[in-house]
Amino acid sequence: MNKEEFKQKAKKGIDDLFAQLEDLESKKGELKEKSKAKYREIMAEIKEIEADLEARYKKMEESGDGKWAEAKEAFSKSAESFREAFQHLASLFKSQSQKKEDKPM
Repeated sequence: MNKEEFKQKAKKGIDDLFAQLEDLESKKGELKEKSKAKYREIMAEIKEIEADLEARYKKMEESGDGKWAEAKEAFSKSAESFREAFQHLASLFKSQSQKKEDKPM
């Protein structure tokens, strides 16, 4: 994959993750109080990673050929950290949803 293809794929991945994050943010009212505290904790972590990811993407876009591999690697690591934190956040919603389904009616 060349530099331009990677940048396009990275931009699409970022946009998709941010859209999914917005979707989860719109559902935070569905969480119980105990889960909301964990949600806020994870969301604070995600916001830090999000800012780092955007900065690394910009740096990657602006990098010359000499620094391209280094910028690509740093961006990839930051993107993976964001994905992991996002999955952790999504698991709050999944576990609460499963608890609702497990309750007898």
